[in-house]
Parts: sequence; structure tokens; C-alpha cells
Amino acid sequence: MVALKGSQLVVSLFGGILDEEALLPAPQNISILSTNMKHFLTWSPVTVPGETVRYSVEFQGEYERDYANEIWIPISECSLIIVTQCNVTEDISATVPYNLRVRANLGSRGSKWSTLKVLFNRITTFLTPPVMEVSADGYHLLVKLEDLGPAFQFHIFYWRKGQERHVGPSGPPISSVVHLDTMEAGAEYCVKAQTYVEAINRSSNFSQTQCVHGGRSIWMTTALVSFVGFVVGVLALPFLAWKMSQIFQYSCCPVVVLPDTLVISLSSLLFLGCCIFTGRKRLSEWMLLPGPAPGFWPPQAAKKKKAAIAICGGNLAGGPLL
Repeated sequence: MVALKGSQLVVSLFGGILDEEALLPAPQNISILSTNMKHFLTWSPVTVPGETVRYSVEFQGEYERDYANEIWIPISECSLIIVTQCNVTEDISATVPYNLRVRANLGSRGSKWSTLKVLFNRITTFLTPPVMEVSADGYHLLVKLEDLGPAFQFHIFYWRKGQERHVGPSGPPISSVVHLDTMEAGAEYCVKAQTYVEAINRSSNFSQTQCVHGGRSIWMTTALVSFVGFVVGVLALPFLAWKMSQIFQYSCCPVVVLPDTLVISLSSLLFLGCCIFTGRKRLSEWMLLPGPAPGFWPPQAAKKKKAAIAICGGNLAGGPLL
């Protein structure tokens, strides 16, 4: 009997040693990072040379802790993962204290659970000021805000010199650009904003103030446009007048170009006139002479004929009038 008890004690001690050797080191430095209502559980990696260690995460809310016998609920998206962080945003859905734990797995071996040292409540999430862009579209003051999700609203402050107005909470923006107000001409407007989450009733710090100037006044714009129009008119009027005169001149008195066959040069006209004049003069002189026999030219007529031929270039020689 004594020998049997001794052997059982040895087996128990040996089994305990094997169980301790089978356990993996537990993950360390468990913490949760929460920014703008997005929550991530992180931890330090467990290193086993030549092996890939996997991790599993579970959470426990107020209901599970107080009314469901302290059960833990596995997070399916973070079961046997190889990364050292887990997005628990969807699981932390109420503004109550939550507990989370993680352990390492390698085949059939596992580690002990490592748990948060302090329960996490999403009310402690860090809210950042919204990223915004302020602009002036004519007389409209516009602000463009980043989209942080449906849970976020914004408190927007804008003011003119010495005046401040408040718009908000504006709710989830229907579009990325919000029209704030109609600006006065030439005035400077400034805008700042903060993020607000109704579910936790908290706001972020204010963003940096951004300022823009309103557009020119109407009378200045009208005067500038009128001046430019006047200058253009003065410069264009002489050209338009010259162009219109050219059009009217062409319409009323078009220039007709004669064909080459109808063009007679000055020398040709002079030559033709000379011949006609000389021919008529000689003809009249011949008609006053006594009539010769047909085919007979008297000596005086013959001399006059030669003179006419010399004057008119010989073109009257043999002509019917001479």
C-alpha cells in the first residue's frame, strides 16, 4: 500500500512537470488603444523559435460578469490569429466596463489567459478634432469636414470680427461640405470645430482656427467689369468702323475687273486715233482732186499716201480708204 501511494505521487509530480513544459508563455503587456470610438486590444508577441504562434481573444461585459456566471465570449474574428492586435469595436457596444483576455496557441499547446489589469469603458476613447477645410465660394462660407462615421456629430463655431455664432451639433453631415452663412463683402470670417459623440456625451478639443475673406462688393465688381468693357470698346471701335466702310464700299460700288481681251493700252488708243484722223484727212483731200482713171494715182496723191503710211506705221497701206 505504501509503495502504491509512493508511485502515484511520483506519477503526479511527473505529470505536473510535463503540463508545465507543455504550456506556452502567456502574452504580456495587454492594453487597449481607443481613438474616435475604434478599439483595439494589443499585446506583446510570444516567441517560439521556428514556430508560428497564434492567439485567441475573448471578452466579458457587465451582463456576462454580473448576470451570466462570469462567462467569457470568444471573438470569432480574433480566433487563432497570428497578429498581435484585435479589433474589438463591434463587441464593445455599450458604455459599460468591459474585460478582455488573450492567450497563445501552438498546435495542442496553449498558454494561460492574460487579462486587462483595468476594465475598459469606451467613454475613455480619445476624440480627435475634426480635419476641416474652410473656403469662400463667392459670398458663401463653406466648411468641409472629414467623415468619421454615423456616430459622430460636430460643433462648429464661426464668427466675423467681434461677432460669434454657434452651429451645432450639426449631426452626421448629409454631404461633406456644409454651408454656414452668407458672407459680407470684404469681411474676414473664422471657423473652428470639435467632434461630438452623443453615445458617450463627450466632445473633442477644438480644431485649429481657419479664416477666409469674403468676395469683393457688388459695386466694385460692376465698376471693374464696366471699365474693362469701355477699354475694349475704345480699342475695337476704329477697327469696326474701317471694316464696315470696306463692306459698304464693296456692296455699293463693287470693283469690276475687265478681261484681258477688252483692255486697250494708251499707246494703242493714240495709234488708233492717229490713223483715223490721218485717214479721214487724206480721204477728204483726195475727194477734192480731179478724178483719175480707175487704178491711177496722181503724183500728189501718191506723196500723201506715203506720208500717211509713215505716220500711221504702214497699217493703212492697201486699205480700202486710202
